[in-house]
Amino acid sequence: DGKIYDAYVIYPKSHINEANFLEYFVYQIMPDILENKCGYKLCIYGRDIYPGEDTASAIEKRMQKSRRLIILLTQQLINCKEHAYDQHIALYNALIQNDIKVILLEMETIGSYENLQESLRFIIKQQGTVKWKEQHTVHPQSSNSRFWKLVRYHMP
Repeated sequence: DGKIYDAYVIYPKSHINEANFLEYFVYQIMPDILENKCGYKLCIYGRDIYPGEDTASAIEKRMQKSRRLIILLTQQLINCKEHAYDQHIALYNALIQNDIKVILLEMETIGSYENLQESLRFIIKQQGTVKWKEQHTVHPQSSNSRFWKLVRYHMP
């Protein structure tokens, strides 16, 4: 099908210079389980988009070469006033062009979805989210947990 990646990962980029769990999850845990243990190929901003590359066109090209979009939902993503470019392109491709499936990973308890942008609420209403529970942080590398089984279920 001409696709290189199984999923393009969208997560809120931290403007603070401290390493946080979300970045550890995106750069360590996800690749370890989905790439090393399950054989998927992920495209992660900051790892697979190279310095000096035109970011906007690189993001678009990588998404077009991906079979799925994985969006990590966090309070930071919801409270962010300006949504990241990759999130705009992703939701446009998913909803308007209808050419890519979205997997929503709820990384922390969101509560009410009212503050989410309408396009994300629509996707949640259609298919729901996969919820990350606190007990996963004890053994996040367990690929047999319910969380990872649900993620693999949604993968191509």
